[in-house]
Amino acid sequence: MRNSGLCKTRGRPRSEKASCHGAILDAVFELLHQRSVRDLTMEEVAKRAQVGKPTLYKWWPTKAQLVLAAFRERVAPQPDATPMGNGQPAVRARVRALIEAFGGLFGKVMADLVAEGQGEPVILAALYDDHIRPLRAAGIAEIVRCKSEGLLGQELNAELVMDGIVGALYCRLLLRSGPLTKAYGDALVDQLFRVPR
Repeated sequence: MRNSGLCKTRGRPRSEKASCHGAILDAVFELLHQRSVRDLTMEEVAKRAQVGKPTLYKWWPTKAQLVLAAFRERVAPQPDATPMGNGQPAVRARVRALIEAFGGLFGKVMADLVAEGQGEPVILAALYDDHIRPLRAAGIAEIVRCKSEGLLGQELNAELVMDGIVGALYCRLLLRSGPLTKAYGDALVDQLFRVPR
């Protein structure tokens, strides 16, 4: 079956390949506003991007890998690992930023990709490496900084604390065990800073 639309010929120039690639990711991005990853089909992506399905499978062997590519390039904010100030306000700002991101398309697609990743561990690994690891590391650095400033006890394990906060946020995102609000995030941070020093 030959490709149609934007990707007709085999030996197309690089700029045409890039245009085709961009059209496919744009199509995925538009469709993700309308449906879940589970309900998205390669057929409708191909139709919207005006390409043949073989083009999709040539670049992305599975639907989850295609969605992950669109997520990286069209949905996810670039992880901001820069310091957000000092002490409690810095930790609070990072938690609030993650909650805000979870309230939009980022959160919807992240949850969908975590679900898809249960059958494709490479997806989970990519999500962790691209989006969770850098933010986790930045949060840990801020907690360590709080410890060095005497705002938190020296016995506090920064990695466990960060995992507790981020884990709680992801639990609410994925399991919908309660509202994922700024007030909830603030309560998590307040609890951290109530630990006796």
